[in-house]
Amino acid sequence: QVSLVESGGGLVQAGGSLRLSCAASGRTFSRYVMGWFRQAPGNERQFVAAIKWWSGTTYYQDSVKGRFTISRDNSKNTVFLQMDSLKPEDTAVYYCAADFSRDGVIKVDSSNYDYWGQGTQVTVSS
Repeated sequence: QVSLVESGGGLVQAGGSLRLSCAASGRTFSRYVMGWFRQAPGNERQFVAAIKWWSGTTYYQDSVKGRFTISRDNSKNTVFLQMDSLKPEDTAVYYCAADFSRDGVIKVDSSNYDYWGQGTQVTVSS
């Protein structure tokens, strides 16, 4: 069993920054993909960013490119999402997720991810 626990959400003004963390436990994390998704009220869950655990290769949704940075600390089995220049439209519950298919491909469809955290609220005020 895998456990993913997010932290770091909160309330911030537009233009501000937040850093989300996702601590993973319960399985050896080697050739997997870790992703961040978000879901605003009334909207579907949306891909934000992902990272290949073994290589550090990253991929971002266009709307967050240049503002968000995904990274990982292998020694701590933790994935981070640094969010800068936040906008009100970034307001959502943010989830981290793990894809254990080991096919080496970063996927943006949430149905491809096997494990999910409980989510952390990010609210950006204008």
